[in-house]
Formats: sequence, structure tokens, C-alpha cells
Amino acid sequence: MNNILLILLSCFIGIIFGWLGRWLYAKFKLTSVEQKAIRLNEEAIKEAEAKSKELLLETRDQLLKEQQQQEREARERRIELQRSERRLTQKEENLEHKQAELDAIKKQLGDWEGNLSKKEQEIAEKEGSLITELERIAGLSADEAKNIIMETMYNDARRDAQLMINKIEQEAQLSADKKARDIVVTSIQRLATEVVSDATVSSVNLPSDEMKGRIIGREGRNIRTLETLTGVDVIIDDTPEAVVISCFDPVRKEIARVALERLVQDGRIHPARIEEVVNKVSKEVGRIIADEGEKVIFDLGVHNVSPEMIRALGRLYFRTSYGQNVLNHSKEVAILSGMIASEVGANSEMAIRAGLLHDIGKGTETESDANHAEMGAEMAKRLGEDPKIVNAILAHHNDTEPQTLEAVIVQIADAISAARPGARRETLDNYIKRLESLEHIAESFEGVDKAYAIQAGRELRILVNNDQVNDDGAKEIAKGIASRIEAELRYPGRIKVTIIREMRVVEYAR
Repeated sequence: MNNILLILLSCFIGIIFGWLGRWLYAKFKLTSVEQKAIRLNEEAIKEAEAKSKELLLETRDQLLKEQQQQEREARERRIELQRSERRLTQKEENLEHKQAELDAIKKQLGDWEGNLSKKEQEIAEKEGSLITELERIAGLSADEAKNIIMETMYNDARRDAQLMINKIEQEAQLSADKKARDIVVTSIQRLATEVVSDATVSSVNLPSDEMKGRIIGREGRNIRTLETLTGVDVIIDDTPEAVVISCFDPVRKEIARVALERLVQDGRIHPARIEEVVNKVSKEVGRIIADEGEKVIFDLGVHNVSPEMIRALGRLYFRTSYGQNVLNHSKEVAILSGMIASEVGANSEMAIRAGLLHDIGKGTETESDANHAEMGAEMAKRLGEDPKIVNAILAHHNDTEPQTLEAVIVQIADAISAARPGARRETLDNYIKRLESLEHIAESFEGVDKAYAIQAGRELRILVNNDQVNDDGAKEIAKGIASRIEAELRYPGRIKVTIIREMRVVEYAR
């Protein structure tokens, strides 16, 4: 029991001492925190005082800077204002000076006006006296002199009007040339014929060279019979497996060619058989001639054509000119002539008929020394064709002057059909070189300004210098050029050399 009491007492005393120690420790800690807080407060107060002093110093420096800036700007504004005042003062002084000068000029002008009025009055008086003196010297009154002046002005006006008319005519000519070119180009574009070079075959192929002996026959009777019946020359030479047929008449040449081909195919070659085949082929070729003639007039819508004219047209089917089939060429010329005539307002039916018949002389069966244009014109006249058609046939190669617009159209269409590249057996390069050679020959002569090869090379038109070449000299140049062309160039047909010598007067209105 005593032990328990001792233990309890000890615990009670321990509790009291523990609480007392804790209280002493807490009081010591509280005192330490309070002292630290006081110290921190003092330090904060000191730091705030230092910062406030620093801020106050910075604010004072900023205020000083701003004050200095404002004083500087104010000083600059005062300087600028002083400058502006000086400029305004100077301008005012200049204005006053100019006003003084203006007043002086006005005064001087007033004096001049007064003097001018006096001078005008004096001039008017002198003019009146001069007019009177001129009338006395010239013996003319003022009205008579006025009439003379008006007549002079009238003549000048007429001259100017004539110049204007000439200018308008030149412009109209240029427009007409352009319109003509447009018509020709349009007609060419509308033409849709094939460009084919048909050449009449003048040789017959043989299966072997043994056939040559059979064609000749015993003592040459077979070949003599064939030549007698057809009117051709049969040439048998060393050419392998071929026989050449020569004849100026394309129809007879065609009859002989077809007949010989059939004889070779048949194999039976003797005079009786030759005569039979030739007669049969002649009838067939005659039918072809009639059919081709009727076909072309039907295609073109041409009426009232005589049978002889139809046969002549059909014979053109077997005729070629520089590799161009003459019948196709005539048909093409007719189509082009109709197109151009419809564009320019000419008689298209007459133009088509004249274009179709322009080479009809090449299909005539008669032999003559005249050229094909003359033979065709004679045939057309004999068969009752219109005189305008006859003139167009005769004039298409400039053998005579064209009398109608349709004749000129046929000339143009003939040149177009014959001149376009590929239509005739003449390459484009050779064609261009020949035209260039024509112009070079002409330009090599002294006094020639320009030279133009026209109408597909059928005419050489030359412009000579009027000051260097007289009329006699122009004739000599034309003869010389024609002689050189004949000596240096090869060409189909003939070439017309035209010399143009003209005087030009040029004035400029400024």
C-alpha cells in the first residue's frame, strides 16, 4: 500500500514537473518569436524608408528630365516661329516690290496702248493712201483686184480638189485591187478539183521480146498495116519488153495503143485481125470522146452545144499540156470563171461557157499553122457561138484585146488553173527559179527600177526610171531583155515583155 502511494505520488510529481517544463519551454519560445517579429518589423520599416527615399530620388530625376525636355521643345518652337516670322516678313517685302513693278508695267502698257492707237491710226491713213496709189498705178479698182484674187483662189481650189480626186481614185484603186484579190482567193478556196497530172501513155508493155517479131510480121506487113490504119509510128528498138508509139494526134495515139495492147493479149496478130481490132477500138474511142464531151457539159450545165463542139471537147480528154489533162483544165477554168463572175456581178453563164471552150482549138481535127486560140475562135464563130465567147477564146492568151469582163475573167481563171503548183509538170522550185531568173535578167539592165513576173511567168512587167531612160531607150531595153530571155531561159509558150515609163510629180502639204 505504501509502495502504491509512493508510485502515485511519484507520478503526480512527474506530471507536475513535466507540465512546468513544458510551460517554461513554451514561454521561452514565445519570447523568441516576439523578439524575431519585432526585429523583422524594424527591418521592414527600414527597408521601406530606403525604398521610399530611392523612389523619391527617381521621381525627382524624371521630373527634371521632363522639365528639361519641355524647355528644349519650347526653345525649338520659339526658333521655328522666329523663322516663320522672318519668311513672312520677306514675302511681304517681295509682294510689295512686285506690286510696285506691276504698277510700273501697267503704266508702261498704258503708254504703249496710247502709242499703238496712234500707230494704228497712222497705218490706216497710210494704207488708204497706198491703196489709192496702187489703184492709180495698176489702173484697177479695189473690186477689180478683188475679182482677180478670187479667180486665183478659185484656180487654187480647183487644183486642190483635183489632187483630192486623184487621191480618192488611188484609194479606190487600192480597194479594188484588194477586193479582186479576195475574189480570186475565195474562188481558189472553193475549187475542189483533184490535182492530177495525166500523161498520155506512149508505150506498150510486152510479155516478152519474142512478141516484137510477131508485131513486125513477115516482111513487116503487120507493123505496116497497124501504122497505115492508125496513122502512128510504131518504134521497135532495143528497149526490153516495150514498144513505143509516136504520133502528134493524141486520139490516134490512143487508138493505136489500145489496139496494140489487145492484139498482144489476144496473140493473133495478122493484117485482117489488126484491121478488125483497130476498127473496133476506133468506135470505142469515138464513144469515149462523145461521152466525155457530154459529161463535161452536163456537169457544168452548159446547153445548146453543137455535136462537133462536143466531139472537140471529148478529144481534149486524150490531150495533155505540160502533163495537165486539157479537158480537166478546161472544166476547172469554167468553174473558176463562174465563181469569179458571180462575185464581181458579171454574166456567170457566159463566163462558164467561155472558160470551157477557151482551149477548144486543141481538140479540132483540122491541121493549121494558127495557134489553138485562133483555131478555137474560128471554130466557135463557124458554129454560131456568141461573139463575146469568140472574143474570150481569142483573147485568153492576149492574141487580141479582151472586149468584155467575161473575157478578162477567163484570162484570170486560165492563169490560176495553169499556174498553181502541181497542176502542170513543172516543179515548184523550177517554177520559182524561172520567175526569179526573169526578174533578174530585167533588173540587170541600166535604168530599170523594178521588174515583176506576172501571169504565171507569161508576162514580164518592167518599171524604168523616167530620168534615165527615154522612149527610144525603153524600146531598146525591151528588145534586149527579150533577146536575153530567149538565149538564157527555157519556157513554154511565149513571154510578153512590157516596159512602163511614167513621170511622177510628188508634193507634200505641211
